[in-house]
Parts: sequence; C-alpha cells; structure tokens
Amino acid sequence: MANYDELRKKAKDAFDTLADVSVEAYKLAEEKARILAKKAKLNAGIANERATIRRLHVEIGDKYFKLHKDNSHAELRQQCEDVAASYERIAAKQRELEELKSQVAYDAENAEFEKEASEEEFTESCCSQCDGADCSEDHDTK
Repeated sequence: MANYDELRKKAKDAFDTLADVSVEAYKLAEEKARILAKKAKLNAGIANERATIRRLHVEIGDKYFKLHKDNSHAELRQQCEDVAASYERIAAKQRELEELKSQVAYDAENAEFEKEASEEEFTESCCSQCDGADCSEDHDTK
C-alpha cells in the first residue's frame, strides 16, 4: 500500500505543480494581453491626435492662403503662388469639362436628328427606279 500512497502523492504533487504553472501562465498571458490592449489604445490615441494635427495644418494653410495670398510672407510666397496657379489650372480644366459636356449634349441631340433624317431618306427613296416614291415592289438593283 505504501507504493500506492507514494504514487498517489506524486500524482497529486504533479497535478498541483501543473495547476500552479497553469495559473502562472494564465496570469502572465492576462498581463501581456492587458499591456497589448493598453498599447493598442495608446497607439490609436496617438494616430487620432496626428490626424487632428494634419487636419488643423490644412485648415491653417487654407486660412493663411485666403488671408495672405496676395501679400504672403517671403518664406511662403512660392507656395502661395503655386497654390494660386493650381487653382487657375483647375478652373481652366473645369471650363474645358463644361465645354465637353455641352458638346456631348449637342452631339447626342445632333446624332438623334441625323439618325431620324437618314431613316427618312431611306424610306423616301428605296431605289433609283422609283425616284424617291414609295414603292413596295422588289426591283433589281444592278
């Protein structure tokens, strides 16, 4: 019976050790997960702040340009001139787009008119033998 009691005690000790190791592993994993979650939250906060800064920089730049585009500070004069030139190129391209839109609308209307006209011409003169008169006869077209 001594062997059985010893075996039982060793098994119990092994299970206790395994339980202790499992609890420690769980606590370690829990701590790592908590740290990773906190790092992710801090990184997200940093990214949000950087996005806010970028948005504010754009707003500051827009306001500065609107207020000082004609008399900008010497260090920013070239950038202001470049922005103004870009606005001019955009306006020119928008005018060109409008012209193309009106041409497309005109071409669409014109194409429909030409289609109707060509259909009328075909029905009016189906062959050279009837001189444009409506006919239902089948002529040899040589």
